[in-house]
Amino acid sequence: MPFTVFLAVLFSAALHAGWNALVKIRLDPFLAMTLICCVCGAIALPLVFVTGAPRPSAWPWIFASIVVHLGYYLSLAQAYRLADMMQAYPVARGAAPLMTAGASLLAVGDPISAGALAGIAVLATGVLLVALAGHRRFAPPSRLAIVCALLTAATISAYTIIDGVGAREAGDPNAYAASLFALDAYPMLLVCFWRQGVAGMKAMLGFLTPGLVGGAMSLAAYWIVIWAMTRAPIALVAAVRESSVLFGGLIALFVPKEPATPIRIIAAALILAGLAIMRLA
Repeated sequence: MPFTVFLAVLFSAALHAGWNALVKIRLDPFLAMTLICCVCGAIALPLVFVTGAPRPSAWPWIFASIVVHLGYYLSLAQAYRLADMMQAYPVARGAAPLMTAGASLLAVGDPISAGALAGIAVLATGVLLVALAGHRRFAPPSRLAIVCALLTAATISAYTIIDGVGAREAGDPNAYAASLFALDAYPMLLVCFWRQGVAGMKAMLGFLTPGLVGGAMSLAAYWIVIWAMTRAPIALVAAVRESSVLFGGLIALFVPKEPATPIRIIAAALILAGLAIMRLA
C-alpha cells in the first residue's frame, strides 16, 4: 500500500469513528442512520453530474452494494439499540477485517503477504479486545447485541468486497462512489417511512445539524475507501480502516471522559502494532 493511500485511509478511519459517534446522539439510532444516509445521498446526487456515470459493467455491483448496505444500516442500528457504541462498534469492526481478508483471498485474489496477514490479525485482536474487556462500567452486551454486531461485520465484509471489485470495474472510483451514494439513501428512506411514518420521521428535524455533519463525514470516509481499494489490496484497505476503533476510543476518552483502562491501552497498542506490521510488510 503506497504511503499516501495509507494516510488517506487513516484519515477515513477518523472520519468513520466521528460519524458513528454522532449516530449515538439523542435520537433513535435507526432515525439517526436514516438521516445520515439521506444527507449522503443529497450531497452525492449533484456530484454525479461532475464525475459522470461509471461503466455499464459496474452497475450490477452498485445495486448489489445498495442491498447489502441496507442490511448493514439495519443491523448496526439494532446493535446500537441493544448495546453501547464502544461495545457493539468494536465487535463489528474487529471481525470485519478478518472476514474481508478471507473473502478477498478466495474471491478476488489480491496478493497479500504473510506479514500483512499477521498485521491484520494483530489489529483485529486489538479491536476485539476493546469490546470484550475494555469497558468496565457497562454491563456485558446481550447475545442478541453480539449477533447483530457480527451480522454487521458480515455485511461490512460483503459490501467492502463488492465495492472494491465494482470500483475497479467502473474505471473511475469517483464515478462509482457518486452513483452509489446518490442511490443508496432511497431504500433506507423507504424502510424508515414504512416503519415510522411521517409523524415518526419528524423527530429527525431537530437533529439536522449533527445529521449534516455526520452525513458529510460518512460520505467522505467511504469515498476515500472506495478510491483506495483501486490502488491497494482490498483486505489491507479494509483492515487499516478498522483503526477507526482507535479513534472511537479517543472520542470516548475526551467526550464522555471514559477512563483509559489498562485493557484499552493494550488494545490501542495492538491496533498500532497491527498497522505498523502491515505498513512494514
